[in-house]
Amino acid sequence: MREKAYIYIQRKIAARGLIGGSPISELLLAKEMGISRTPIREAMGQLVAEGLLEQIPNRGVVVVQLNRRDIIDLYELREALEVYAVSKAAQYSVNPSDLARLQELADGVLVFKAELEKSGKSALDLQQMHRFVSCDLAFHTLLMRIAANRRILKVVNETRLLIRIFTMHRDGHKIADLDQIYRYHNEVAQAIARQDRDSAMSVLSEHIQTSLKERLEEYDHWEREMSLRESEPVFFDMFSPAVS
Repeated sequence: MREKAYIYIQRKIAARGLIGGSPISELLLAKEMGISRTPIREAMGQLVAEGLLEQIPNRGVVVVQLNRRDIIDLYELREALEVYAVSKAAQYSVNPSDLARLQELADGVLVFKAELEKSGKSALDLQQMHRFVSCDLAFHTLLMRIAANRRILKVVNETRLLIRIFTMHRDGHKIADLDQIYRYHNEVAQAIARQDRDSAMSVLSEHIQTSLKERLEEYDHWEREMSLRESEPVFFDMFSPAVS
């Protein structure tokens, strides 16, 4: 029951059913799941330890709200671990089936590019972005698995989850974004195939730093908008859709 509660709460946060800064109700979650409060409390304790939730005096347990420094810290951690892992993966001869799968996932980005070109739209829609994120996660996860370090994989996955959940909602990728991501993924896959450790590390580091820059730009845009909303609430209310 504790494991089920853990997965339920994590998925609820990932789906933005629980947003950053919002309190968590043991009683409400127990009613939703039809279980006692004890496994809910235990799952919440685990999520506090992992950084998805935090205990605040006089408020109880709330969903973590990341700030700009948190985003930088998470990306620095991700870069340190992933670049180290890919350096290990590129040192040795990799199983041909793993290499083939890695290249297949890299080439998967081109599928989204083809869909976008065929549709005539300027950017991927929400459903396509969900599929893209799954493909991107599978590529990076396989890199970690090839490095054969389960602990690094666990920490990187938790870090990526925090980044995905708590950074701003991104717009759909455009053709130029997909071209750039494909280049990064393809070059990393090719470098590992030829056991070029330096190239694999350099390209992956650039890839993660580019992603950090994009997330910070999103955060800064969101922060400016929130500041304007607080200083000029009447202006924003004028352009808000009416609620019937």
